[in-house]
Amino acid sequence: MANNHYDAIVVGSGISGGWAAKELTEKGLKVLLLERGRNIEHVKDYQNANKEVWDYPHRDKPTQEMIKKYPVLSRDYPLNESTYGMWADEQKNPYTETKRFDWYRGYHVGGRSLLWGRQSYRLSPMDFEANARDGIAVDWPIRYDDIAPWYDYVEKYAGIAGTREGLDVLPDGQFLPPIPLNCVEQDAAKRIEKAFGGQRHLIHSRTANITEAKPEQGRANCQYRNKCWLGCPFGAYFSTQSSTLPAAVKTGNLTLRPFSIVSQVLYDKDRKRATGVEVIDAETNQTYEYTADVVFLNASTFNSTWILMNSATDVWEGGLGSSSGELGHNVMDHHFRCGASGEIEGYEDKYYYGRRPCGFYIPRFRNVGDDRRPYRRGFGYQGSASRENWDRDVAEFEVGADLKNALSQPGGWTIGMTAFGEMLPYHENRIYLNKSVKDHWGLPVLAMDVEIKDNELQMRKDMIQDAVDILEAAGAKNVQGGDWGYAPGQGIHEMGTARMGRDPKTSVLNSFNQVWDAPNVFVTDGACMTSASCVNPSLTYMALTARAVDHAVKELKKGNL
Repeated sequence: MANNHYDAIVVGSGISGGWAAKELTEKGLKVLLLERGRNIEHVKDYQNANKEVWDYPHRDKPTQEMIKKYPVLSRDYPLNESTYGMWADEQKNPYTETKRFDWYRGYHVGGRSLLWGRQSYRLSPMDFEANARDGIAVDWPIRYDDIAPWYDYVEKYAGIAGTREGLDVLPDGQFLPPIPLNCVEQDAAKRIEKAFGGQRHLIHSRTANITEAKPEQGRANCQYRNKCWLGCPFGAYFSTQSSTLPAAVKTGNLTLRPFSIVSQVLYDKDRKRATGVEVIDAETNQTYEYTADVVFLNASTFNSTWILMNSATDVWEGGLGSSSGELGHNVMDHHFRCGASGEIEGYEDKYYYGRRPCGFYIPRFRNVGDDRRPYRRGFGYQGSASRENWDRDVAEFEVGADLKNALSQPGGWTIGMTAFGEMLPYHENRIYLNKSVKDHWGLPVLAMDVEIKDNELQMRKDMIQDAVDILEAAGAKNVQGGDWGYAPGQGIHEMGTARMGRDPKTSVLNSFNQVWDAPNVFVTDGACMTSASCVNPSLTYMALTARAVDHAVKELKKGNL
């Protein structure tokens, strides 16, 4: 066993892990950053960044071999040739499903920060008060004012393009100039504002694609290529590789170790503190121990909780942080895959340039103010308007010159949007260790037991009908609403399982993301979420991580950890 000591260990190198590494190293700590998968170097390893669909043997469609190897990933769009190899190997990293759960994971340096949708919104004051107000689960131990300065901090660094709208339900932030709405969306926004008396708003997406260069980070502004999921050679969207990792490396205080699977947090039951972590080398199967004064778990929601469940089992049968009985419980996602689309007449002399990496956003308006629905919480919409592309006429089977002529002209305008709804934190929605099934390294796997319930099903009715009403008000014709089927996990926004709270008897973490049972262990990825809101959560992970690091370093200096 090799023993190596660091001031801090960060487990996981995705969005929150990258932030933890940056903040800890910039504050002078010697940091070990552990990643269970391979290294991916910025620019050099973005192998498909400049390819077009015709450059792939099967035109970016999954092959039968790929489907066989990735049965879970093949349930939805992420399985394709362009991102092949960027998702966790399902044969080596299995899990079991008591109920269906689509778990899409990125096991490599940068994690899903290389693959995320980049939508970046703040939770609102209403979101942090929601559980207490509704009498659901437990109250958040913080309020919006506690995290607002940290939202400011991470937005300025990461670079979020957007517009200030003055909406209570969707707080404004520190924005770069927005990626513009196109002409149809601009007119739709005006019609929607008028039709609903200023109660519903179509606004610019708030996206982590910089519209002004950040030369101090070596990042150029967005080139409107819309190839973000392939890795951006320009560093135009925020990722670990483009932003936080270079900053951490620059300090000289970072050691990055890929192919390092953390099997447990090492725990001193006399001191009630973690002493470090145990690591299995993914390539050699050798086991190592690394010690540290503080440990940040940022392995992604379920993996961070898996590590806790597999730690200190000689003290707690359910693992480190399980004393409340809440570890592994309260799984949340954003339920989506329903909405509406329609056709827009006119604008035939209008087009757009480039390929935007985002579209528009319609913030939550249900259960806001005097609105009361037969369900709790609400939803927002993400969508866009565009002109039809080359494949619109294929079904007509024109041939020769007629076909070429038809496809050389832009088609008509369409507009569509998909709703993202909040999922309540149900105690019975849980993950747990299935010790009868082992992964490639002999470690127990996770079992998923998660479902949406009547509250979400009731909400989905409005998610569809309201989308139809909004698009018709925007002037769309032949509007079609629909539910395209949702399974938990498909939102790729898994949250909960190690929630923050005010009482160690009902939560896993305190108000600064410290494990109640081991205050020098911090969990700042999606596992910490006490409720889900309906907005994309990654910006909140960033802010919570920066806030927790600030607290951790102060506590270290005081000798409290």
